[in-house]
Amino acid sequence: MLTLRRSRERGQASHGWLESQHTFSFASYHDPRHMHFGPLRVINEDRIQGGTGFGAHPHKDMEIISYVIDGALEHEDSMGNKAIIRPGEVQRMSAGTGVVHAEQNHLEDRVSHFLQIWITPKSKGIAPGYGQKSFTEALAKAPLVLAVSEDGRDGSIAINQDADLYLAQLKANASLHFPLREGRSAWIQMIKGTVTVDGQELQAGDGAAITGQRAIEVIAGSTSELILFDLPV
Repeated sequence: MLTLRRSRERGQASHGWLESQHTFSFASYHDPRHMHFGPLRVINEDRIQGGTGFGAHPHKDMEIISYVIDGALEHEDSMGNKAIIRPGEVQRMSAGTGVVHAEQNHLEDRVSHFLQIWITPKSKGIAPGYGQKSFTEALAKAPLVLAVSEDGRDGSIAINQDADLYLAQLKANASLHFPLREGRSAWIQMIKGTVTVDGQELQAGDGAAITGQRAIEVIAGSTSELILFDLPV
């Protein structure tokens, strides 16, 4: 079964320096119909004005993933990490027992557009951790690339949850067949372009929950980019 979550139906937040769209309940946006999808707790599509950002704030027991679509994001945390996240890169921060971090758009003259993703951890109270990697070269060779997994296989970034995150970049008319193991579900989050998933059209910002299926069929109607989550039910 495929259940659509249209971009226009997401929660909205406007703070002047930040425009955010919430797939699931977050901060002041609360909808009991959209709290999470399995361990997938947050998908926020954020746009941060130049020279602004999130000041230092704490997190605990959450796997936090950032994926920059356009622009750049400067990260600094209490573990001593300081880095710039650019398009094609995935950053994972395991908050564990507790971490403080800040995210800034250091580009004064341009908006930074990125996805903030939270996944609930498999185990609580672990030591905080950090990982960051570019998948630009891998995506130039293959349309679907594993970026995050529990065991860090195939060059992916390890995460404290039985969840796989794939990046996909498809050319127009390209197709993608993705098998699902028994007891697994999937979420597709569109970033750019238009695709058809099991006969349903998805555009930028749309999401789709897939349950009770053995495979997913994706056909690109235009040059498209998406994230595919393979999750426990």
